[in-house]
Amino acid sequence: MTFRRTTCPHCRAKLETGQRIHPACIDGYAEAQAAKAERADAKKARAAARVERAEIRRRKEAIKSRADWAKEAQTAFNAWVRIRDEGLPCISCGRQHQGQWHAGHYLSTGARPELRFTEANVHRQCAPCNTHLSGNAVLYRIGLIERIGLQVVEGLEGPHELPKWTADDYRAIRDNYKAKLKEMKC
Repeated sequence: MTFRRTTCPHCRAKLETGQRIHPACIDGYAEAQAAKAERADAKKARAAARVERAEIRRRKEAIKSRADWAKEAQTAFNAWVRIRDEGLPCISCGRQHQGQWHAGHYLSTGARPELRFTEANVHRQCAPCNTHLSGNAVLYRIGLIERIGLQVVEGLEGPHELPKWTADDYRAIRDNYKAKLKEMKC
């Protein structure tokens, strides 16, 4: 059995016996087919570009050092702290202002690197206290005791084991805090 077309593929009108397309539709149909092929080619090109960008991203991640991963993890953690404490005054001076806010560490990352990602050790702090007053530690401690309690503060000040974070650990920390941040923004 042979298939016989009964409608024009371009205008969808009924065809005469033996016709495959109306003579008046030939140019329009050819243009439509060319445009359709162009769109398909453009779609393939976009898909190829997307695959290429993903490959470049994968290769860039493969050559990142542990320090690069640590920086990304710290950035994600700090962004989460600033959103977590949004609306609260500065932990040190108690001011609310329209300036820049930091994620200030009570015990600095230089002095106590093991507390770098400890949530109780990091709170929203105004830029003047964190930058110009080196964290304003005395008033920070007072604000911290009011916010989380003396027992927790003394626990922070006690001895801690220094973890040996790997690139995978930093990647997990970054992904965890990015997910928490996304959840908080929704």
